[in-house]
Amino acid sequence: MQAASWPSIRRDVELSILSSMFFALCATLIMSAYDAGLTLLHTTACKHELWYAGFSFIGVLFLQDLYFYWVHRAFHHPLLFKWLHWGHHQSGVPTPWTSFAFDLPEAIVQGLFFVGIVFLIPLHVVTFIAVLITMTVWSVLTHLGFEPFTSSSLCRWFGRWFIGPTHHLIHHRKYRLHFGLYFTLWDRLLNTQDPDYEDEFAFPSTGK
Repeated sequence: MQAASWPSIRRDVELSILSSMFFALCATLIMSAYDAGLTLLHTTACKHELWYAGFSFIGVLFLQDLYFYWVHRAFHHPLLFKWLHWGHHQSGVPTPWTSFAFDLPEAIVQGLFFVGIVFLIPLHVVTFIAVLITMTVWSVLTHLGFEPFTSSSLCRWFGRWFIGPTHHLIHHRKYRLHFGLYFTLWDRLLNTQDPDYEDEFAFPSTGK
């Protein structure tokens, strides 16, 4: 497997720092709006909060995945790619540093999802933090550049329905495929999944 070069990693680090500065600005905006009572974030607990926390957590991940799919697909349009998404793809071999290596315009579009969601959906603060942690860990995982677990049937099942390193590595090699963030659903439904993906990942037969 080809290793990422140091200049490539350094470029990703620089873009990640730039993106992190904007994300920090978004966090400041959200916290200020929360303190002013303008968001739908809350810290109250009640007997119905536990089920709603789980439901809202999954719901926000689903909405983010849908938002990300269409935004990401738009970024790859020839008129937008150079200005919005080229920085993320300068590294031919992704590494965890590539996870948040965004040009500033892309970082703005990604960050605004979370700024908007706190004004639209009632969320417990813990749920909101859990979504942010999930996004961060998932992004790092999908940019490993290699598949750490392929031997078990559970891992193969996971790779069929959820986006992992193999699925996203194909995107970095074939720009017009695999635009999702968490789930393979939209790529499957909208014909942007590599038809050879399941064979390459050595999935068990589906009986088709």
